[in-house]
Amino acid sequence: MMLKQTGFTLIELMIVVAIIGLLSAISIPAYQNFTIRSRISEALIFAGMDKVTVGENISLNNAINSGSCSGVHIVAVASSTANILSSSCDALTGTLVYNTTVKAGSITLRLQPTLDITGSVTWDCLVDTAANNKFVPSECRI
Repeated sequence: MMLKQTGFTLIELMIVVAIIGLLSAISIPAYQNFTIRSRISEALIFAGMDKVTVGENISLNNAINSGSCSGVHIVAVASSTANILSSSCDALTGTLVYNTTVKAGSITLRLQPTLDITGSVTWDCLVDTAANNKFVPSECRI
């Protein structure tokens, strides 16, 4: 009488464990990058309110001047949020600067307004270093 072997062999189980380890080694860093990207997106959404305020001030004055930052909500380090460590507005250029927390990658975003000939305000978004390009939207990459 012959006994039929059932179940998995040790080598088969080791192959499955190796495949799972390889997949997790790839997916965990990708998930961490995705988490930082979502936190940066939240900071850019927060910046949208300030962009409207600065844009209105520039349009009303028909120039980028010391009144460009009037009414902008500034976040101080003492009142930081989960993703935004601080924010500021340069009174001379109207540039909005957002510093994110460690959980959001400690990235500095600069949103700079430009007034064109037609009176329209356009925005340029820049990140602090090229190494952080993978965390920001394509329009903010350098």
